[in-house]
Amino acid sequence: MSEAAAPPKLRPRVASIGTRLALAVALILSGGGVVVTFAALAYGRDAAHEAFDRLLVGAANQIAGAIRIQGGEVIVDIPVSAFELMALAPEDRVAWRVVGPGGVTLTGYDEVGRPARATADTVFYNGEFRGERARYVSVRRRFAERAFSGTVDVIVGHTMRARDALAWDITSKALLVLGLAGVLMVGLAVFAIRSALAPLRRIEAALSWRDPHDLTPLEVDLPRETAIIVTAINRFMARLNDQMQGQRRLIADASHQLRTPVAALRAQAELAAEEEDPARLRAILARIRDRAVGLSRLTSQLLNHALIIHRAEAEPAGLIDLRTVAIRTAEESDHELFSSGADLALDVPEDPVWVRGDALSLTEACKNLVNNAFRHGSPPVVLRVAAAQGGRVRIGVRDRGAGPPEDHWRDAGARFSRTAGVTPDGAGLGLAIVHAVAKAHSGRLVFEAGARGGFEAGLDLPAAAGPAGEAEP
Repeated sequence: MSEAAAPPKLRPRVASIGTRLALAVALILSGGGVVVTFAALAYGRDAAHEAFDRLLVGAANQIAGAIRIQGGEVIVDIPVSAFELMALAPEDRVAWRVVGPGGVTLTGYDEVGRPARATADTVFYNGEFRGERARYVSVRRRFAERAFSGTVDVIVGHTMRARDALAWDITSKALLVLGLAGVLMVGLAVFAIRSALAPLRRIEAALSWRDPHDLTPLEVDLPRETAIIVTAINRFMARLNDQMQGQRRLIADASHQLRTPVAALRAQAELAAEEEDPARLRAILARIRDRAVGLSRLTSQLLNHALIIHRAEAEPAGLIDLRTVAIRTAEESDHELFSSGADLALDVPEDPVWVRGDALSLTEACKNLVNNAFRHGSPPVVLRVAAAQGGRVRIGVRDRGAGPPEDHWRDAGARFSRTAGVTPDGAGLGLAIVHAVAKAHSGRLVFEAGARGGFEAGLDLPAAAGPAGEAEP
């Protein structure tokens, strides 16, 4: 009994963009609300202190202004207006004290404390009065008369109930305004988030209603920030469409190109089964063998072409020395070269020639160039690697043949092109494979006729920097 399959690992859930934006806005509003709350409390307290401190200093100045000197003595007559000012805080207890020279209390409550340090004629300070917090002001009046010379301090204070009530009233109203503003900001934030995410919903709708086989680019009116998503989707669909088109072409090519040789093989086999003449039977078997070799070559080219297209999309580009590609091509092509009775010469430089790409694809392309040279050219055949102009490199095959006419070069890389070497023994896919490899490596298939005769077909590729920042060849 086989072991139970392990349960699939679930991908961690990721919070939606809307949730992230909502959390971010909530954090910002919460932080701002805390800051504004403390600011409102500080403002309410300062405003209440400023308002009631004016009452205190007004009452103290009125009392100080009513002090007079008579017969060398200080006479204090507390005006009624001073108490009227203090009555503006009806819930608070009022305390006062007039202190003459030597700290003697002339009138008022002895329990009212004096400021710790009087650095000015008017000093505000906090204290207590009969067990409650209190706020005081000390106003100093100076006398310089013949009968009396010195200072008199007038201290007026009250408890802080009205101050606290006023501070809380100011703060609560500020917090109410803050709350209303916060609700408005939340509503605006929700509207902004929904508006910002609306393009994503349009993308979802465009994809949901699309036919599964429709890989044409999306056309949705979007802002610049979300248009890059559609661009990425369109690029992905284009690559997917290319792969599907490649699969369709492979199926169509196999169906079209394989049907004729397979039918010919079947017909020859039927003829061989009915033939009794040994000489004619050997001729039929020879034709069957030739057909089988051609069919094998065609199948190999079809599969190689599909492989090249697949690797161009799936395989990451690596750093490759073209000399290695040339050596590998020569080694893997030996069995075909020996059967033709010719040799393949290598012409490679001493220094590395670096490119970025897929070694297998480049090797297959070079093998097709070598095979074409031996099949259609004239020996000697040379596989060479060299630097080209403009930061490019070339790997190509040169022979002494005339090559195809120059007016056929443009269409030589097309599939099943008559100018690409389509014969009864081949389907003309060799140069199509080379062209596909060149395109996948941002290069091009090039042809060149020598001034003294001969012909060269090769891959012109962009050069790459070598390992550890080695300079381009």
